[in-house]
Amino acid sequence: MAIRNIRLMGDPILEKTCKEVKEMTPRTRELIDDMIDTMYDANGVGLAAPQVGVLKRIVVIDVTGEDLIVLVNPRIMETSGEQTGGEGCLSLPGKSGTVTRPNYVKVKAYDRDMQPIEVEGTELLARAICHEVDHLDGHMYVEKVEGELTDVAEEEYEEEYE
Repeated sequence: MAIRNIRLMGDPILEKTCKEVKEMTPRTRELIDDMIDTMYDANGVGLAAPQVGVLKRIVVIDVTGEDLIVLVNPRIMETSGEQTGGEGCLSLPGKSGTVTRPNYVKVKAYDRDMQPIEVEGTELLARAICHEVDHLDGHMYVEKVEGELTDVAEEEYEEEYE
């Protein structure tokens, strides 16, 4: 496994729509493993493939540090409720903003073995799923920020989202 460079806001790849994964190849498995290592190394709770420079519809999420979720070709099927809270991004380190997202999300995807899965999440998991799926469509959370972005101290940043 390897730690990959995280692309920063302003990199054109972060504005592109990702392509669906048609089959699980050894190279795609390696990408997933690298994404997991990169996310944990950066103290994030989620990472999307374009953030490491690859235009594939893959995200990895772990909001608890103990429950890794790999979503290949995720599609949000259902949302409900509303939550407003602080959000950050590994592609915009040291910044945070207030974003309103659904409080419940249901997503269909494939796991790393290309088996169909369904994941439901509330609160931080719902926020993370929405945030990461946005990346796959070339969008960043700053497009949804209410008010101004704020600077986050390093120790606080590690506790913020992503």
